[in-house]
Formats: sequence, C-alpha cells, structure tokens
Amino acid sequence: MTDVAPSPAALEARAKIAALRKKVSRIGDTDLDLLFRVARTHNAWQDKPVPDALLREIVDIMRMGPTSQNCQPCRIVFVRSPEQKAKLAETAGPTNQPKIKAAPVTAIVGYDTKFYENLKRTFPHRPEAADNYRNNPALAEATAFRNGSLQGAYFIIAARAVGLDTGPMSGFNNAKVDELFLAGTGVKSNFLCSLGYGDENGLLHKLPRLEFDEIVRFV
Repeated sequence: MTDVAPSPAALEARAKIAALRKKVSRIGDTDLDLLFRVARTHNAWQDKPVPDALLREIVDIMRMGPTSQNCQPCRIVFVRSPEQKAKLAETAGPTNQPKIKAAPVTAIVGYDTKFYENLKRTFPHRPEAADNYRNNPALAEATAFRNGSLQGAYFIIAARAVGLDTGPMSGFNNAKVDELFLAGTGVKSNFLCSLGYGDENGLLHKLPRLEFDEIVRFV
C-alpha cells in the first residue's frame, strides 16, 4: 500500500495540537468547578438578557465537539419572546412551566433525522456515507439521537464556559413541541435548556452522585 503524504490542512491541524499541548496540559480547578463540580442546574433567573453574540458563541463552541462521521445532527431553537415562551411552557409539566417563562431564553435542543444530507460537505472523503443512513431510517434515527445528545452536552458545557447558567430539563411533551416549533423540518426535540444568569437564591443542596466504583469496572 502506497503511503499518502498528509495534506496541508492535516499538517496544520497537527501543528495546532502540538502547540496547544506545549501551552497547557489540562484546565485548572477553578475551570472544573465552573463547568462541573460547583456548577448547578438553575431554576430561578435574574432579570438580565442574554445577548445574541453570546448565544452564537455557545453554538460556535458546541459545533467543534466530536460526532460520529462528523454528522453534527444537533439543531437548536432559541425561544425568548414572551409569546413564544408562553407557548413552549404550555407543552411542559407544571413544575417546568414557570422556569421556562422566567428564563431569558430557553433552547429547544433537537436532532435532525436527515443529518445525512449534509455529509457530502461535512464528511467529504466518504461521499457514499449518506446512503448508509438514507437507506436505513432506524440507523439514521439512532445516530441522530445519540450524536445530538452528545452535542446537547457540549452545549451545556459551552454555556457554562462563557459565563451563563443552564437549566436543562425534560418533563415536556416532545410531540407537542415538535408540532409547534419544528413542523416540516425533520428535526425532533430532545430536551429543553434554559439559559441566563441564575438567581442563587433558588438553589437547593447538590444531590448525591454515584461513586467511581458504582460507575466503572475494569475488564
């Protein structure tokens, strides 16, 4: 088999990673606290708007995370007008309705079941890859949901990284949300995530997490 010389783009990517590793080997404790260890799911919000530029920054960070075959199925609807928030709140359970109405913006985090239509552009070295999903709707659905969920997690981490608080939630009628906000798109809702500047007075104690040995086993 003939060795193929790496492309200029590949060489550039390798150089960027090497340079980054020389600058930093891991993030610090404060960063980990901001993203995970001290960060909380917020249910109460300050009356402070979230600018468009910050929402765009979150998505720009999120889309850089890895997905299978670079499929990138996550799709987002930012709901922030009072009328649209009220409409979204009607699809949710009683405990989630006031959270949606109070938050400056709530994202409908969804997944595009026809993500494969973009693979010629996002996975160009395998132009035939789209056919695997086009001819197998069950595989397309599972792949979209799995990778859309991954990107949804990246979305939460990105929001926290740029200084916002998050309130991810289920507890809503997915079919109704799809009907009201996603009709005719091929996109299905996964979860909701309120965004803004949390009011710490609405927080309770942090609930227990499973221990390492309850989560992991080595084989």
